[in-house]
This record gives sequence, structure tokens and C-alpha cells, in this order.
Amino acid sequence: MNTAASGDPRIQGARVTEDEIIAHLVDGRVISVPLAWSWRLSEATPALRANFRLIGTGQGIHWHEIDEDISVEGMLHGVPARRPRSKATAAAVRAARSQAPPNKRMQPTRKRATRG
Repeated sequence: MNTAASGDPRIQGARVTEDEIIAHLVDGRVISVPLAWSWRLSEATPALRANFRLIGTGQGIHWHEIDEDISVEGMLHGVPARRPRSKATAAAVRAARSQAPPNKRMQPTRKRATRG
């Protein structure tokens, strides 16, 4: 089957500039997303950003040294990478959860059969 004829978008080439990630798709489209969508890439050196490979059959881009993957679907649907919470923020969330009252869901009770 011809990849260009399939309905799935595939990347045939990509490049990373100072400001954006640009992907050339096999169907002729060129899409781009802001570099800021990937906090790992935006904090990496230009040399690290340039060292990537296409993954799958063009389903995404992988940066091994940065441990980052961006899919063509994510680029098309506008799904930026989320920055993980800092340790302090995560600790505050855990503390707030531990002080919250327990979640008491009512469980249905079964009547026991009595022997008579």
C-alpha cells in the first residue's frame, strides 16, 4: 500500500528551528508547532534538538538524548507536552489530599439468606 495514499498522516522529514518544530508530511502538507510546546526541546541546546529520528513509519519524531517524542497526531490536534510538577508542588498536592476526608462511597449491602 502506498503510504501517501493512506488516510493516516505521516512525516517524511522534519526540522527544528529556534522557534518551532516543522514537519513535512508525505501528502505534501507542512505543519509546525511552537518549540515551547515541548519544554524539553525548548530547554535543550540546538545540537541536541537537531539530533532526532523519525519513528514508526513517520508517525512521530524521537529525540533520544532529550527523551522526547512528538507524534504527528499530537502536532495536528494541538497537544503540547506538559511540564511535570515540581517536587514542592507535588508534595503540596499530596499533603492536601491526605488532609481531605476519605471518599466514602455507599456500597450496596446484600441480605443474607436465613435458614429456617
